[in-house]
Amino acid sequence: MQRVDWRFVPLLAMAVLFAACGSESPEKGAKGDGKRGGAPAVVTTTVVEIGPWSDSIEALGTASARESLTITAKVSETVGQVHFDSGDVVRAGDVLVTLSNGSQLASLNEATADYRQAQQLLDRQQSLAQKQLVAVSQVDLQRAMRDAAKGRMDQIRAQLSDRVIVAPFAGVLGLRQVSPGSLVTPGTVITTLDDISRIKLDFSVPERYLPALADGREISARSDTWPGLEFRGQISSIGSRVDPVTRAIAARAEFPNPDGKLRAGMLMAVQVFQPARQAMAIPEISVVQVAQEAFVFRAKADATVEQVKVKLGERRQGQVEVVEGLQAGDRIVVDGTVKLRAGSSIVEAGSEKASSPPTP
Repeated sequence: MQRVDWRFVPLLAMAVLFAACGSESPEKGAKGDGKRGGAPAVVTTTVVEIGPWSDSIEALGTASARESLTITAKVSETVGQVHFDSGDVVRAGDVLVTLSNGSQLASLNEATADYRQAQQLLDRQQSLAQKQLVAVSQVDLQRAMRDAAKGRMDQIRAQLSDRVIVAPFAGVLGLRQVSPGSLVTPGTVITTLDDISRIKLDFSVPERYLPALADGREISARSDTWPGLEFRGQISSIGSRVDPVTRAIAARAEFPNPDGKLRAGMLMAVQVFQPARQAMAIPEISVVQVAQEAFVFRAKADATVEQVKVKLGERRQGQVEVVEGLQAGDRIVVDGTVKLRAGSSIVEAGSEKASSPPTP
């Protein structure tokens, strides 16, 4: 009997196993290939079109009131009455604070009496002068005394007006800083007054954008205080100098603010719109970014896709400009790009093929 070499038994077993695997039918292997036999990917597509496009310049700006001042006293005196409360809306000429004025009122009464007496004496002497009973020089002297009395009376009235603090323009008052009886001196802050019926917005842009700035150019602004709201205004003035350090130029825009949502001091994001031009724009979500390159999936007539490299331009509110790579009329995939590769089959979401169950 021939002797068996047991060292070759494992090798023979492996050979039999490989032969059994190789006997599997090619049809079964093709059915397991996901690319050939898998269901098409359900996607959303859109047709690329050329339309109006407005480039924009973005910057940060600080809002300020149309008119703004800090209301202070002109003289040293105690507060007699406070006629306002914090946050009040006032009109021009409304009385805000009355300072103590008893001494000035007494002086005014005295000066008024002196003026009336001087006027009566002047009238009497003018009557006598017509009859040549008094010298003309005496009449002139009395007229001078009358004018001095009037000047004294006007001076006291001015002192009284300094003790009545009024609103110089219509606006919204800030926090009240004084109370009745408190002593104020020149420079003591009583409150603030802001006219916020219109808001000024100061911002700066790099000097290369100077040609895009012009009086009347439309801009928009947004604030984190009011998310979702867009405020529209116009450029009202442009700075006369470029900052030699930052190489930026300042500009000012004005916004209507009828409901008072904007307040002085707010930080706002600004967009300056340039004249519209024709451009090709697509949704940003349709772009697949790979390192520094951008691609989109373009649908073909045989319901498959091809990966196309594109060159992008400006971006705006979910849209991006395509400079190179596509043509008007191309259909691209917008939603569903994550499950695609070049040559993948697709079906439009909502179509009959997308809603029907896959064939087993």
